[in-house]
Amino acid sequence: MASVHEKLERVRKPRVHIKYEVETEGAMVIKELPFVVGVLGDFSGDPTQPLKPFGERKFVQVDRDNFDDVMRRMTPGLNIAVENTLQNDGTDLAVSLKFESMDDFEPGAVVNQVPALKALLDARNQLRDLMSKADRSEDLERMLEEILQNQTDLKKLVGELDGRADGGSAN
Repeated sequence: MASVHEKLERVRKPRVHIKYEVETEGAMVIKELPFVVGVLGDFSGDPTQPLKPFGERKFVQVDRDNFDDVMRRMTPGLNIAVENTLQNDGTDLAVSLKFESMDDFEPGAVVNQVPALKALLDARNQLRDLMSKADRSEDLERMLEEILQNQTDLKKLVGELDGRADGGSAN
């Protein structure tokens, strides 16, 4: 039965081979060095705690099994001001993103970290749910069409929704 090491060697062979000849007890022997990469940098975006000097930092072994744990410990993030295209009034929108795993780079996870975008996504999901309910119920579809045709009822509904958005209750 093959060892795990032999199995891994068959699955993913190293792409970089660094070899050198060395004389050992009068014989020339070819030695192969492992390929190791070290990455130095500040990946926190805007650190909340001062970083240690480079001399005091330790190398961390990263592989596909511990990648998320290493990210969580590093607390990479991004603090940036972007053009506020939601309000379209020339102001900037402060965005603070924190990443604890690779999943946090997904568009949905980024949207959930920006309150203004999260509110839009929630409204979109509610509209999608309403449309799916209207597709299944002719009564609901007819009621929604009547509300959209009647401007008075539409304004009343918008007022109620604004009241809920402001934290009030619409009863």
